[in-house]
Amino acid sequence: MDGKIQSVAVVVPARDEAALICPCLDSLIAARAEVAVTHPAVDVTIVVVADACADATEEIVRSYGDRGVDLAVVRVGRVGVARGIGIRRSLSSGDGPALRSAWIANTDADSVVPALWLTHQVELADAGADVMVGTVRPDPADLTADQWARWTATHERGRPNGHVHGANLGVRASAYEAVSGFDPVAEHEDNLLVARLRERGAVIVASDVAEVVTSGRPVGRTPGGYAAHLVEALSDSREPGLEPQAAP
Repeated sequence: MDGKIQSVAVVVPARDEAALICPCLDSLIAARAEVAVTHPAVDVTIVVVADACADATEEIVRSYGDRGVDLAVVRVGRVGVARGIGIRRSLSSGDGPALRSAWIANTDADSVVPALWLTHQVELADAGADVMVGTVRPDPADLTADQWARWTATHERGRPNGHVHGANLGVRASAYEAVSGFDPVAEHEDNLLVARLRERGAVIVASDVAEVVTSGRPVGRTPGGYAAHLVEALSDSREPGLEPQAAP
């Protein structure tokens, strides 16, 4: 094996995402169909790790079983653990060349990926990338017109900023295993992983070609997640009450 990608494990942690997970899964299924055309030899699995859900998330994901979506149910309340469980469940056993030809595509259950999302990652990996750090944009439907204008003013297409988002993060399985995977933490597991990969000399590519649309909600699942980042980026003294929060 020469490092060309033969399998992709799509892993999606979810906590109480019944309202948003259907568009997420529909987009992943479309991306899997696209890569089946562009790279027919690549096998794609999709697993959702429902973590401490109190809503209908688990039932919704089960309804996608006949469309090739797997479900793991955990009660840990830490996204780093949830992602790791999904990856272990998805990857075939093996090491060395087998892991080098496997790719892990991470996103979040409140996000929608474009149809070329997996195809783009496979192409980057086949060209030598060990990590893809992809851009995300908030759903404009969740923002005011002024907030959307402020966001677009600081995000120029064609110039990816290199920020790490678990909603759009790909990594070669061999590189992931070499740094012992995601830390078992409640937040920032994505940044911690990429920092260790960078220290180890992994080939990291920042890209906005397959940008992911994610929820623009101000109330996130963790205090320091994307919701907090977005609130800070969009903060304006003229808009009282826009403060980062975590869901109870």
